[in-house]
Amino acid sequence: MAYRYAVGGFGLLVMAFGGLLLVREPEPWRIVRWLAGGVLVHDGLIAPLVFAVAALCAAAGLRLRGVPRAALIVAGSLTVIAAPPLLRPGGVANATVLPLDYPRNWLLAMAAVAVLAAGYAGARACVRRAARRR
Repeated sequence: MAYRYAVGGFGLLVMAFGGLLLVREPEPWRIVRWLAGGVLVHDGLIAPLVFAVAALCAAAGLRLRGVPRAALIVAGSLTVIAAPPLLRPGGVANATVLPLDYPRNWLLAMAAVAVLAAGYAGARACVRRAARRR
């Protein structure tokens, strides 16, 4: 129980430090809008999509409900992290600020998530099938 209080106290300290930094910021509303946008994207887009996929998997009788949900959560998180460079208007004046091809790299990351999720689901199905044959 003491461990929980220590972790909770540390969390409160980190939150207080973040609040102090936010108050000292010259334009705190930009940060507040960005944080609110993250909550809206999560609650309005990512979470309903994950719930819909879970419901479809349950309705279809699939036993691997966790794999698509985990893949969607990872893909959604990567998308939120990549949103600023993906949504930037046009090019940047300084080519060294965002030197990578972010849309291509985001698509590669999404493809990797899909391939890994499908591979895991397929391997798990093969193992279960082999166990049933025995």
